[in-house]
Amino acid sequence: MMIKIIRRLTPLLILFFFGMAAWLLINTKESPEQKEEEKPAQIVDVVKVEQQTVSLNLPSYGVVTPKNKTQLVTEVKGRLLSISPNFVAGGVVKKGEQLAMIEPSDYEADLSQAQASLAQAQAALEEEMARGEVAKNDWKGYDGGLPPELGLRLPQLKKEQANVKFAQAAMARAERNLERTIIRAPFEGIIKTRMVDLGQYVTLGTNLGELYDTRIAEIRLPLANNDLAYLESVDKPDTQVTLSASLAGKEVSWTGDIVRSEGVIDADNRMVYLVAEIKDPYLRESKHQGQLPLKYGSFVTAVIKGRTVEGIVKLPRHIVRNNQVAVVSKDNIVEVRDVNIVRTDVDSVYIKDSLLDGERISLTKLSSMRSGQPVKILGEVDNSGSKSPQTDEDKEQHLAATGDQ
Repeated sequence: MMIKIIRRLTPLLILFFFGMAAWLLINTKESPEQKEEEKPAQIVDVVKVEQQTVSLNLPSYGVVTPKNKTQLVTEVKGRLLSISPNFVAGGVVKKGEQLAMIEPSDYEADLSQAQASLAQAQAALEEEMARGEVAKNDWKGYDGGLPPELGLRLPQLKKEQANVKFAQAAMARAERNLERTIIRAPFEGIIKTRMVDLGQYVTLGTNLGELYDTRIAEIRLPLANNDLAYLESVDKPDTQVTLSASLAGKEVSWTGDIVRSEGVIDADNRMVYLVAEIKDPYLRESKHQGQLPLKYGSFVTAVIKGRTVEGIVKLPRHIVRNNQVAVVSKDNIVEVRDVNIVRTDVDSVYIKDSLLDGERISLTKLSSMRSGQPVKILGEVDNSGSKSPQTDEDKEQHLAATGDQ
């Protein structure tokens, strides 16, 4: 009986024994050591700081216009007898050149009449002067004091003298009117428009056309009010300006001067306007090989020479965020540093008194970096002897291999 019981309990005892052994193994097993996964250091490209002396030039733009322009109007009336071949749109004329002529016969007749009237007045004056001499002789024996002016014919003399002056003025007016029948260019220029034609009858003040002065061109250049701080002088901004435009399929440049500021802030765009001048824009006085004229109406971009400042660091604009840059130390540790920005333009940022010569600035986006973060420099050999990837493709392969390990 006992043997049967032992035989039946043996499988249960075996199961119990192995169960206890398994429980002991499970509860006495040591946990494996947990190691944090090491992330590979970020690879960055850097640029070395180099302080330099720069001119804080100011960009602007404008349209070329003549400094002087005038409406050619008639000062006498009549029919247009002739028109100069140069008196056409685009015609270039010299100072004093005849542009048109009004029929002068009526004004020649007026001049002849005025000359005749003057001759009569002068003859009458000479006659009255002779009568006055006779009257003086007649009054020599008068003992009653001073002879009267009427007796000496002084009022008659003054009248004839006035008549002569009147006749002289009438003749001068007739001469001027005759001269005005010829319309001349008041200065060297280019004809913008012509409003009349041959044989047309014109009255006093008729607009004949418009003339642009070719001696000096002007360009109004808008600037933000804050940009005036970069000029050597705000009140008298006497500085150079370089203008450029696309002409005949190529980029052409001209050099001019800022001569004045308009002195008011435009109410529409809140800009201040500087005025630049270019002498001889149409190259009438001198022309060099390959030079092209600066034509009126051209749209030009301008670079105004600003203050010269020493110790400036010029960096690409995209690497500066919230006035901060990422400085990489010699140990390849990042320092996010605040910088003093003195000026920015479309492509660059100009920094002063914030960075030293030779310091390295990361070209990687600042948002992905923090102070104290270790990095690897693109193309630099590290302590293990491996070299950071040179290109973006090499960099991706390097990161992929590091991840597989």
